[in-house]
Amino acid sequence: MTYKDTQPFYYQWGVGGSNQTLQEAQYKNCVGAAAKTCPADQKPIGTGPYKVDTFKPGDTVTYVINENFRDPKKPYFKTVTFKGGGDAPGAARAAFQTGEVDYAWNLQVDAPILKPMATASTTANLVTVYGSSVERILVNFANPAASLGDKRGEPDTQHPFFTDKAVRRALSMATDRGTMAEQLYGAGLTGKATCNILTAPEPMASKNTAALDICKYDPVAAGAELDKAGWVKGADGFRSKNGVPLAVTYSTTINSLRQKEQDIAKAGWEKAGFKVTLKSVDAGVFFTNTSPDGANHFWTDIEMYTNSGDPDPTSYFTNGWTCAQASAKANNWQSGNYSRYCNKDFDAIIAQLRTETDQTKRNDLAVKANDLLISEVVVIPLINRTFATSGVAKTLKGVDPTPWDSEMWNIADWSK
Repeated sequence: MTYKDTQPFYYQWGVGGSNQTLQEAQYKNCVGAAAKTCPADQKPIGTGPYKVDTFKPGDTVTYVINENFRDPKKPYFKTVTFKGGGDAPGAARAAFQTGEVDYAWNLQVDAPILKPMATASTTANLVTVYGSSVERILVNFANPAASLGDKRGEPDTQHPFFTDKAVRRALSMATDRGTMAEQLYGAGLTGKATCNILTAPEPMASKNTAALDICKYDPVAAGAELDKAGWVKGADGFRSKNGVPLAVTYSTTINSLRQKEQDIAKAGWEKAGFKVTLKSVDAGVFFTNTSPDGANHFWTDIEMYTNSGDPDPTSYFTNGWTCAQASAKANNWQSGNYSRYCNKDFDAIIAQLRTETDQTKRNDLAVKANDLLISEVVVIPLINRTFATSGVAKTLKGVDPTPWDSEMWNIADWSK
């Protein structure tokens, strides 16, 4: 494959978990609206060690050996079955306590529950690996008010108070990342506090943000910031300015861990004078562009979820925060800049990153992009989560998770 323009990260297309090559003959009738009901999605033709045998959406997928796999001596297992549905604590119990599964992935379980379960287990080991997965809070730069009708959340509208940088700074100062990391993630067991939105690869992770005042939990300083900007605290303890209340609606997915994160964040913000309404949405609704409650629409003031990038952050930064990628009705809310943030200086950094081939300079540009987003409080990073947090049967060999691909990337090498 030859790229038309300079492409420092030439593995970006066609490989890895996010950019697989699809067979044209199988998918040619699956474009546009037909993509939603494409039969090929339930029985795709690929080059991996297994092929789909049966697919029951929302329930199970059974795989059998691909007789055309490039290595005739692999894989080891004749069949593999994925079971969906249920919840993370139930999956953890199935690995660590009953031993009824060989692998339980994405265990978003409170560390005080997960750690003793894994420590006492005779059936499975807890396997983790850190990468670029960051639980973050996005700040809405557009106006999410329903009263705007068709203009609701459009990039050319302005949020009633988040356009004031002092408000964004105060929100970050009143965010208690440390307590979240300690109480919910086991102080590094499954996640650690961070003020970087880019945490890996290591040479691209900024060393500058830890010293910023907005990265240190201090609700008193947050209140002082708001006082200075003219946001006055009323008798009820909440602030307003020129008749605009400092009231935020905070949305995320339904998950016990995330609801506890919301509680911790709300406590700190209300100390500073924000009035906070919590909202939780089913993940199947939150992560869709078709629902008004979806993250793409972002029709609340702040929202929280985890995302991660490739070994090269060009697409991560481009899709998440450049002007051209602002989510809007015109693009069916499918573009990745949900916050509708637009800054020509940030765009210029990413344009340079897109063509720079010197790796040292690329590292510097990535740090510069991260630091701009943090200093402008476009996003409030919370926790650098382990990319993999899985229960793996003690009898299962060959598991080697990476932060840059599916945990099953080398399943052809797994055995018992």
